[in-house]
Amino acid sequence: MNKGLLSFLFILIVLFLSAIYYSNTIQAPFISSLNYIKSSYHNAVEYTADTFYTHFAQATHIKELEEKLQQYENNHLVMQQLASELNDLFHENTSVLNTNPSVELVRTISYQKFGDLNRIWLEINDYNASKIYGLAYKELVAGIVISEKEKPLGILNRDVMSTYAVTIGPSEAPGIAQGTNKDNLIVKFIPSWIDIKAGDEVKTSGLDKLFFKGLKVGRVLSFTKSQGYQSAVIEPYYRANNPNYFHIIKEVK
Repeated sequence: MNKGLLSFLFILIVLFLSAIYYSNTIQAPFISSLNYIKSSYHNAVEYTADTFYTHFAQATHIKELEEKLQQYENNHLVMQQLASELNDLFHENTSVLNTNPSVELVRTISYQKFGDLNRIWLEINDYNASKIYGLAYKELVAGIVISEKEKPLGILNRDVMSTYAVTIGPSEAPGIAQGTNKDNLIVKFIPSWIDIKAGDEVKTSGLDKLFFKGLKVGRVLSFTKSQGYQSAVIEPYYRANNPNYFHIIKEVK
C-alpha cells in the first residue's frame, strides 16, 4: 500500500470522525442508540434493585409477623392459665395466685410410622426425656409428649396412649381423657353423682401438671353409667391431619 492511499484513508477517517463530532444529523442515530442502551441498563439495574429490596423487605416483614404471631400464641396460652387462676381466685378468697409458666413452639419432624397419623417426632430444645409434656395447638389440646428412645415423640389425641386430666361442663366433673385410635375420645372415671349432658364442653383440669387449667379438649357426644362412674364419648376440637407446629408446655407453674 503506497503513501498516497494511506494519506487518503487517513483523511477519510478524520473527516468521518469530524462529521460525527460536529454534525447533529450524523450524531443523532449514534447518540440515540447509545442512550437507549444506557436507559435500558439503568432500568434493568433499578428493576433488579427494586425487586431485590422488595423481596427481602417483604421477607423481613413476614418474618417479623411470624415472630409476633408465635409470641401471641405463647401469650395466649399463658393467659388461659391466668384466666383460670383468676376465676378460682374470685370463687375462693384464700386462693394464692402464683404462676411461672413455660411454653415453647416446637416443630414436627415426621410421622413415627408411615400411615400412623397419631404419632409424630418433634424437634424440642433442651428436651428432658424423664418428663411427660402437654402438647397444644393454639388453645386446643393436641396430645402429650413422651420419650421414645430418649427422643420426643408426640402422641396426638386420638392415640390410645394419650391420657390427661379433664373436667366436664359447668359442674367441672373430673375425669381422665383417653384416645381410642378412632375419631372420638373417651373420658373415664367421671363420678356418677355429678350431672353431665351432651354438648357439655371438656377442658383440661390442670391437676396432672401437663396442661394449664381450661384448655379446650372437645364436647360430650354421649355418656353411660356403670359401677359408680360415668364414661363420656368426646368429639375433640383438634383434628389437624397435617401438623407442622405445636406448643409444648414445659412448666405449668
